[in-house]
Amino acid sequence: MNRLVMSGFHGWTEPGEAGPRAQMGILNTWTLDLKNNSLVLIVQSRLQPDWSSILRAVLADEIARLQVDTTVCTGARYGFRIVVNPTRTARPCPRTEPWSASGSPIPPPRYVKDWFVVRLQPGGADRVGPGGVRRIGADVDLDTLAIRMLPKLGLAAKHQDTKIGRAEIKGARTVTDPHAFVDARATGVGRARAYSAGLLLVRPPAGG
Repeated sequence: MNRLVMSGFHGWTEPGEAGPRAQMGILNTWTLDLKNNSLVLIVQSRLQPDWSSILRAVLADEIARLQVDTTVCTGARYGFRIVVNPTRTARPCPRTEPWSASGSPIPPPRYVKDWFVVRLQPGGADRVGPGGVRRIGADVDLDTLAIRMLPKLGLAAKHQDTKIGRAEIKGARTVTDPHAFVDARATGVGRARAYSAGLLLVRPPAGG
């Protein structure tokens, strides 16, 4: 999946340059529609991708493009969905390997909730929490929170013994710090962002 996503961004960075995904603000998430034998892929980036290398025969629908241009204000409410890689770090882990064995999977689902709650930002709270955790510029009504554990992802070739734990979190949130909120949307939340985790999807809640 990472190769498929990055195939739309050839030429924007030098070959072998460090951190191309982060430089271009590339995040993605996907879901499987088993009933219709299809995959729905959402890609967010600061640059316009070129998907011409994808064979049209494999596409169930035309590729849709949407420019994100939203003014975010304190007190705004959104419904949200995010797939995360909720891990604890037992020792310092190189930024180039967020999926490495030093990040131990957190047992579901209570600990996933705890992992997420420390990233919330109640009104007046700092943007960086204990342990250097970057907060998301919003608080969440915990009664709306729904957590679903997803199948682990196995990595290719050289990381074949490693699996990425994933959880889907849904709920409603209220913006407390617009700048931190926009940063979380633009750069993602948590680890394994190159592997379809961390993209924060938002929409106005029903009746909002």
